Amino acid sequence: MKYLIIPKFIVTNDLNDSVLKNYAIEITDGRINSLIDLNKSEIKNYSGEIFHYPELTLIPGFVQTHIHLCQTLFRGLADDLQLLDWLQYRIFPYENAHNKNSLSASVKVGINELLCGGTTTILDMGTLRHQEIIFDELINSGIRAFAGNCLIDQNDLFPQFKSSTKEQIDYTYSLAKEFHNKAIGRIKFGFAPRFVLSCSEELLKESFQMKNEFAGSVYHTHSSENKNEIAEVRKKYGRENIEYFHSINTIDDHSVFAHCIHTSENEIEIMRQTKMRVAHCPSSNLKLASGIADIPRYLKEGISVSLGADGAPCNNNLSVFTEMRLAALIQKPIYGADVMDAKTVFKLATIEGAKALHLENEIGSIEIGKKADLVLLNLNSFNNSYVENENSIYSDIVYSSGMNNVHSVIVDGKWLVKEFKSLVYDESEITQNAKSELQKLFGRV
Repeated sequence: MKYLIIPKFIVTNDLNDSVLKNYAIEITDGRINSLIDLNKSEIKNYSGEIFHYPELTLIPGFVQTHIHLCQTLFRGLADDLQLLDWLQYRIFPYENAHNKNSLSASVKVGINELLCGGTTTILDMGTLRHQEIIFDELINSGIRAFAGNCLIDQNDLFPQFKSSTKEQIDYTYSLAKEFHNKAIGRIKFGFAPRFVLSCSEELLKESFQMKNEFAGSVYHTHSSENKNEIAEVRKKYGRENIEYFHSINTIDDHSVFAHCIHTSENEIEIMRQTKMRVAHCPSSNLKLASGIADIPRYLKEGISVSLGADGAPCNNNLSVFTEMRLAALIQKPIYGADVMDAKTVFKLATIEGAKALHLENEIGSIEIGKKADLVLLNLNSFNNSYVENENSIYSDIVYSSGMNNVHSVIVDGKWLVKEFKSLVYDESEITQNAKSELQKLFGRV
């Protein structure tokens, strides 16, 4: 199957940051086959279908490296709490009450929101039980994803929400064997210990070692998010979060640590040397009053940084546009108006997300041979800039745009959103089902 898209602009995100005008892109069997200069080439005899969008801008699909699909159902139910209270009194009880139906409902509305917002790849934290439900929906939806069951074998905050170390290890291994590289490689496994306080040393080490058996997988956890959390880790282990992970040899360049707000000089050096990845979640960090991660410092040190919306109950949306805008704005009062410019932040949400997942040779930019994970944006909405040239595009995307600007979304060359409408889900149906399942879940809490 092949077809052409002819947009107004193509933001390639290539090494030259090329923004192309009067070009067509050819998609063949899910990959970018060619970029055609229409000033030099004729396409009137083209044998495939042609999609002509003279007012739209084509960009690489967004990549979010920290998501909790199982929590989408809990949006608006955990406001105005700091992290440990948020977990103890809201999130752990709600997650513990999930059954297969409520989990499926949560995942569907989450994936739909992500796709309709232009996110084509995610790293999801998963949940303790029924993880196969999440994988089944990821496969069916067409989104590109890393996911794994959330590992918890100790839980002082909410003791009902845990399993034994052996159960966790056995379940994880069986899931990885079944789902890693499913859907022709579109779905990969991510080993996901929740955070230091919820995992024994054995579980952290065993899951890390298990990762090495599954080429292309990642190790995904939370770290250094909240000062009270860090104080508890220091009390228990005599070390800071990242120092502890490093002391038990569970950090490498396939480790993606969400948040990393409160880090010491020694930890920053560990992050740099091990080449671990940071998933920056500015909305969550602000809403839970956790703090502001020193992203400009990390970037200066050459530490990988990408973006994630986290979960709906600590955000309260899954829009990468919100994360981009905040990632830029929260640093400017600290470092100056010229820091975290729009192009830099756009890259964090695209090619840097791909690099965090070791997919930069497959996605994250529009280049010949890469996967056709693409988004068409309408940047002519009332909320956008009235200047129309390639120099204003990054600013328009990062500072002015939102989910309402996402016209169409393609993953692996397949249209999943087209002309502002999901081709995957009946939005009315999944919304009503989510409301119904949430009411049932309340009865189980």
